[in-house]
Amino acid sequence: MTQKTLPTEVPVDEYLATLDARRNAEGAELVAIFRAVTGAEPVMWGPSMIGFGTYAYQYASGHEGIWPRAAFSPRKAKLSFYGLQTHPDAAAVLERLGSHTTGVDCVYVTRLSAIDLDALRELIALGWTVTADTAVDPH
Repeated sequence: MTQKTLPTEVPVDEYLATLDARRNAEGAELVAIFRAVTGAEPVMWGPSMIGFGTYAYQYASGHEGIWPRAAFSPRKAKLSFYGLQTHPDAAAVLERLGSHTTGVDCVYVTRLSAIDLDALRELIALGWTVTADTAVDPH
């Protein structure tokens, strides 16, 4: 099985410029937040995910690949966050985040102004620590 979502050479600013005004502004704010918390530079993963850092994973099935240590996607309907639920303390912080829904590995919010950005920063930091042992340089 070939991994579909991988880092690309598309500049993040170029991608953000294709979004509507609100998602562009939220995307720029999120880039600044994720960069400040992780110390990593943003990289486009696939057509719409902005990732920070990289880690290697391998499932029991033998499938392996790389994935961003923290990421978000400013999709039209909702902002999608990746890697924020993996830390054991994340559930308690999610309770402070504000209006959101969750999926298997995603946290969804409708707009950035509706959530607690300090809680978001804490979730990013917690998630970042979970993948520290498997962090890799994809280049």
